[in-house]
Amino acid sequence: MTWVKGELLTDLNAVGLDPNRRLGREHQSDLFARLEWFQQVWRHFPNKATSPIVMRAWSERCAVWLFLARLDANQFVSLSNWYSFSFGPVFSGKPDDEKKLALLIAVARRLRSRQWQAGQITLSPVATENGVAPLMVKAFRKSGWVVFIDQTSTSWTTSVANSTFEHYWNARPGSLRNTFKRKRNKANFETQIFSAFDAGAWAEYEAVYHDSWKPKEGSPDFVRDAAEQDGKFGLLRLGVCRVDGVAIAAQYWTVDAGIAYIHKLAYRENSKDLSPGTILSHAMFQHVIDVDHVDCIDFGTGNDAYKSDWMNHSAPLMRIRAFNPSRLAGLYGATKTLLSTLAARIRGR
Repeated sequence: MTWVKGELLTDLNAVGLDPNRRLGREHQSDLFARLEWFQQVWRHFPNKATSPIVMRAWSERCAVWLFLARLDANQFVSLSNWYSFSFGPVFSGKPDDEKKLALLIAVARRLRSRQWQAGQITLSPVATENGVAPLMVKAFRKSGWVVFIDQTSTSWTTSVANSTFEHYWNARPGSLRNTFKRKRNKANFETQIFSAFDAGAWAEYEAVYHDSWKPKEGSPDFVRDAAEQDGKFGLLRLGVCRVDGVAIAAQYWTVDAGIAYIHKLAYRENSKDLSPGTILSHAMFQHVIDVDHVDCIDFGTGNDAYKSDWMNHSAPLMRIRAFNPSRLAGLYGATKTLLSTLAARIRGR
């Protein structure tokens, strides 16, 4: 039998949240599994929730954390936002699948306890890679929750370990390589990549984004805060493409623990015919592969067609909705979701 202990905390700065310092970059290679990331998300959390909720469970030398936000007495959601490439439980101690399940069951049961009794928990975007989503579904169902899972987005990545940019580029679709070849001599392009935060370059990024096809930025303060923090650690890769001294494309990347994350990219709509996004992306990919020597490039979430030209692998990202049938709000939510799911299946026939 596996003995598991646990506790619930409502303070992201509590000493007891990470007593052995297992949530820092030295132990968590995934940017989106670190305490500093969750702290940053909470500082800019939309429609400010009443409090963060962190479930921590441990057994022997293994532990798990689940970072949530409490919206009201009934609803808990994942402590994630538009800029989170993925969300899931954070493990330490290298537990096997059996131990992971035991730890997650302890978390799920605690969330149904009399003290908290959440009516509904929504987790997104949860990766299917490494079996994270199925494991969470199994743990919550074993703990008495009514669980629904559906795909909400797609993750795009490509492995470039021990590769060169030339090898990577030659493997790209001919249409992409031809576009770059045709456009690179159409204008006097100048590309510049910043690894430290530069206020002037960031102003260029914001101006390009404002004049792009992109929707209004969800949280400009969050993005700038993240870029400034990345710049302090040398993780920032802010690319700017100019023609005649005017920025027409900009991209915000980070390089961390062998992974290049593509967070934001945009180009001015009136420069579309020059394909400045392709010109700048070519420079950015070349830099992270040949200079930073990353092992993987992560294009984030979204099933945009152009991402398949640059990436080799895609995987679904899921939303998990768990309802507590012992609460009226949970039972109502589960019934409503079930009926909606059945209706969608009937329409799809």
